[in-house]
Amino acid sequence: MWHSQDKPIGIFVHRLSIKGFTLIELLVVVAIIGILASIALPAYNDYIRKGQLQEAFTSLSDYRVKMEQYYQDWKNYGAGGACASASSANSWNSFSPPDRKYFTYSCALTNTDQGFTLTATGSGTLTTGFVYTVDESGAKKTTQYAGGSSSANCWLRASSC
Repeated sequence: MWHSQDKPIGIFVHRLSIKGFTLIELLVVVAIIGILASIALPAYNDYIRKGQLQEAFTSLSDYRVKMEQYYQDWKNYGAGGACASASSANSWNSFSPPDRKYFTYSCALTNTDQGFTLTATGSGTLTTGFVYTVDESGAKKTTQYAGGSSSANCWLRASSC
C-alpha cells in the first residue's frame, strides 16, 4: 500500500565517487619501488660490509703490535708452533678478541719462530669469503676477496687497493 507521500517523484541515479588508485597505477608504483630497491640494496650491503671489514684491519694491527712487544721480551714470536706461548701473553694469545663479530683470527709461526703470519677469516654474513693477513714485517695481504682468490699486497676494502 502506497501513501500519497510515498510516491516517487522521479528516479534519480546517484553516482558514488570512489576514491583510490587503479590497478595500473599500483603496478607502476610497485615497479618503481622494485627498481629502486634493486639498486639501493646492494649499495647498502656494500656500505655495511666495508664497516665490518674494519674489524679485521683493527684486530690484525693490534695483534701485530702485541706480537712485536712479545718479541721484545722473549726474542721469538712463540715456541713449539704456538704463537706468543709464554704465560705473560695468556690474556690475548688465543687470538679471539672479546668484541669480535665478523672474523675469526689465527696465528702461524714461520722462520723457526722468528716470524709469524696473522690471519683474519671472515665469518659473518657479509664477510664470509674475505681473508686478510699481516706478517712480522708488516706486509699486508688479501688472500681472498668476496669469495675469490686474491694476491693483493694490501688489505682490500674495494676491488682495488
